[in-house]
This record gives sequence, C-alpha cells and structure tokens, in this order.
Amino acid sequence: MNAVPQYVVQGLAAGSFYALAALGLAVIFGVLGVVNFAHGAFYMLGAVAAAVLLDSLGLTLWWSLLVVPVLMFAFGVAVERLLVQWLLQLDPLYNLLLTFGLTLVLVEAVKQKYGVSGLPYRLPGALRGRVDLAGVVLPRYQLFVLLFSVAVCVLVWLVMTRSRIGMIVRAATEKPDLARALGINVSRWVTPVFGFGVALAGLAGVLAAPFRAITADMGDNFAIILFAVVVIGGLGSIVGAVVAGYVVGLVEAFGQAYAPTYAQILIFILMAVIILVRPAGLLGRKEATA
Repeated sequence: MNAVPQYVVQGLAAGSFYALAALGLAVIFGVLGVVNFAHGAFYMLGAVAAAVLLDSLGLTLWWSLLVVPVLMFAFGVAVERLLVQWLLQLDPLYNLLLTFGLTLVLVEAVKQKYGVSGLPYRLPGALRGRVDLAGVVLPRYQLFVLLFSVAVCVLVWLVMTRSRIGMIVRAATEKPDLARALGINVSRWVTPVFGFGVALAGLAGVLAAPFRAITADMGDNFAIILFAVVVIGGLGSIVGAVVAGYVVGLVEAFGQAYAPTYAQILIFILMAVIILVRPAGLLGRKEATA
C-alpha cells in the first residue's frame, strides 16, 4: 500500500505532459478543425530547445519554462501563416498530411543537427532528490511537475472562463458554428490559437526534458497516446482533454507497476470502452461524432 501514493504521483506527473499537450491539441482542433499530427514533434522541439538553451546559454529549467513557450508560440504562428492557413478551406485530410510531413521534416532535421543518441539535461539543485510526505518518499521533481502543470491548467481555465478573450476562444473552440452565428470572427483567432496550442506542447516538452530521454523520436509514441487522450476526453473539449490526460497518466503508471507488458495497451482498451459507452468522449460534443 505504501507504493500506491508513489504510483499516483508518478501517474499524475506523466499525465501532466499529456494534459498540457492535449489542451493545446484540443484548442487547435476546435478552432481550426485541424488534426495536428505534428503536435508530438512540437513537444520534442520544446525538450530539445530546453537542452540547447542550457548547453549554449546556461539557461536553467526555470528560464526555459518562460522562454521556450514564447519561442514555440512564435514558431507555431509562423507554421500557421506559412503552411496551415492555405489548406484550411480544403478537406481536413490535406492538413493532416501536411502536419504529418512537417513531423518527418522536424524529426529528421533534429537528427541531422544533434544525432540520435539524445541530449543531456540536468535538473536545478532545488528539484533533485526526494521528499518524505507522511512516510511516503516521492521524487521532488515529479511533485514539481504535478503542481506546476495543475497551476498552468487552472490558469488557462481561469483565462478561458473569466476573460472576454478566453470566452471568445472557448466559444470558437467548442461551438464554432454558433460563435460565427453570433457575429464572432472565428478566423481572426486562428493564428494566435494555433500558436498557443504549439506553445503548450513546447511547455510539456520542457517539463519532460529532465524526465525523458531527449531524442528526435521522443514525440512519436507521445503523439499516439496524445490522440488517445483527446479522443477519451472528447474532441474539441478543453476540460475533457485535461481530465483525460491525468486519467491516462494514472492508467499508464499503474499498468507499468502491475502489468508492464500491457501498460500502453490498457490506454487503448480504455479508449475503446469510452468510445463504445460514450462516442463523443467523456466531455465531448455529440455533434463531434456526427
């Protein structure tokens, strides 16, 4: 029983990466209707950028948590303006193929520049070691990741629900047709929303840098699980994406503890069960499945 709290924290910490990235993916899909296959590559770029900034400029994790999302936002805006926007009026399959091709280009570019062996990353001293909470010893960094990601998700939720801009973006994300009927220019928000989604993927990558091996391929498996997260939470649902991210993290952690051979299979079994019981996902719109 003493191991259960450790598995819970480990699962929620892993779920933090999924929650942040899935939040960005859900917003992009809601506003643009684009299935962004390159989201895993953006997550990888966030981790690589953190490692490069540490090696070349000496910027520690604290600075990377601020700088990398800004850089990834700018990169996302450039991708949307130069590539994505030209295909928005066409069949969604075209943007799926575009983002898939972009993934291949980004992964290969990182391999050519930094190789395939992975980049090193060291934690700040304050986040190393373990802490003892009521007799349960937990990794200090996993606790930080959990608390930080929850704080970011709460902040995004407050912006989405308490500010005018947030309510417009949420309306454009969850009910785009109704938003247009009410006179909201949804297309005006396409570029910043895409950049925002990419920034969240990059932020998840920064958090993963000390936690996972930083390689060009680190986003491949992550992207597959990420799409399962979005389906479980419900296409276009912001809250659903966050909730599903943490749920999937827990399933993965307990699966690795008690049935490591089937750990990732359990995630897709959960997805299949959710689809059968509730085709729109946990908090998704019914019309998303039409």
